[in-house]
Amino acid sequence: MSTAKDLFIITMDERPGDGVGQGDLSLALAGAELIDLLAVRAASLDGDSIVPGGPHELHDELVTEAASALIRQAPYETVEDWLWRRGRDLSANYQAALEAAGQLTRGRRALLPFGNDRLEVAETPVRRRALSRWEAGEPTLVALAVAVGIAAPGSEDAGEQPNEAVLEDEAVAAVLATVNDAVTELAAVRHRRSIENAAFANVWRAP
Repeated sequence: MSTAKDLFIITMDERPGDGVGQGDLSLALAGAELIDLLAVRAASLDGDSIVPGGPHELHDELVTEAASALIRQAPYETVEDWLWRRGRDLSANYQAALEAAGQLTRGRRALLPFGNDRLEVAETPVRRRALSRWEAGEPTLVALAVAVGIAAPGSEDAGEQPNEAVLEDEAVAAVLATVNDAVTELAAVRHRRSIENAAFANVWRAP
């Protein structure tokens, strides 16, 4: 099971037209990878620091790559730093991996959240697994999807988070909270840049 791959598939199924931002999705994918590493004890949290565990058979090439990317000497990396470092271009990496594996196909139904290529999710056991988790309202997957602007199953509000009581694992809850903070920070950076660009353009238009 790869929560990150499931998340990528859900973003394409639920938002086929306008999609989600590449940066937002990359941050959430990095968070999803870390959550899967925590689940198999390939990593643990000490406060907000990621402490690597021993070797594990992870059964997913990108999650294995994520495990190899963990900082293994103190001082360990914080969850926030992991999201920004590991998340760089991560959505494009997942697109390439899924397409190479035949999980994405060229088609006319969906527009990828980033870029101009039209891709659609192939009808495979991988897609069915992702949809099964989504339709069952699996809290971690739903929380990650909500973080990038997708409404939870049965909700029309894209900002409505899953019941926090369901997220009983404190480490997972901490990762999800950091993902939300990082996405919010990225939105603030985008907003600031748009204001700066508009002000610059107005200078050139001024008489």
